[in-house]
Amino acid sequence: MPTAFAIAAHPDDIEFLMAGTLLLLRDAGWKIDYMNIANGCCGSTEWSAPHTAEIRAREALAAADLAGAEFHPSLVNDLEIFYDDGTLKRLSAVVREVAPQIILTHAPADYMEDHTNACRLAVSAAFTRGMPNYPTDPPRDPVGGPVTIYHAQPHGNRDPLGNPVRPQIYVDITRVMAEKTAMLACHKSQKQWLDTSQGMDSYLDAMTGLSREVGQLSGCYEYAEGWRRHLHFGFCGENDDPLRNALTTQTVAAGAPGS
Repeated sequence: MPTAFAIAAHPDDIEFLMAGTLLLLRDAGWKIDYMNIANGCCGSTEWSAPHTAEIRAREALAAADLAGAEFHPSLVNDLEIFYDDGTLKRLSAVVREVAPQIILTHAPADYMEDHTNACRLAVSAAFTRGMPNYPTDPPRDPVGGPVTIYHAQPHGNRDPLGNPVRPQIYVDITRVMAEKTAMLACHKSQKQWLDTSQGMDSYLDAMTGLSREVGQLSGCYEYAEGWRRHLHFGFCGENDDPLRNALTTQTVAAGAPGS
């Protein structure tokens, strides 16, 4: 069974940006894995960091269970996702355990550093998967085979300087929007936090609006998630595109008729 691995920064990032595509891959017969590198401990104005991390771990596990995804625990606290040797070795061990054919992760540049660094770590962990001289923590044997990395849209479909970012691939998530919304609703603690910290009103409505905006960019879908494919060097074949091959009837490339 082929495997797709969603690697995000914080609990609820997968639900905002990647869950629709992950659910469709599940329905296409793929095993799906779910991981947030940070534990969400800063996502509250009411509770202590340790208590917040406990709450958010339970919420993330509930969302993963709802999707039928294998859950992998977080590695660090919020705002401690650094591109450093220790974190890379730990994430590389998980990537070797999962041995995915697809990795879904953040955009290379996003509005906050946790997202950007999570992307960098995911890419490097994939790159080191087959290197016997790269030690992981805990030690894991290297794995072979291709892996194709896809980058989600940055928050608000803009880079950190406000420039629009358009996907290369649009995935029609209209059919699974109710399930994607139910996954995000598992993160009940985030309604108050997002209202206070980012003015997002209802976080469920915010996610729906972002998905609708990407659908409008596609020119043909009501709700969509957008993706850009990482260069193939060191990862996969030049023409490998397992996401589009798996979701043939639910994807359109930028510039295709109707997009």
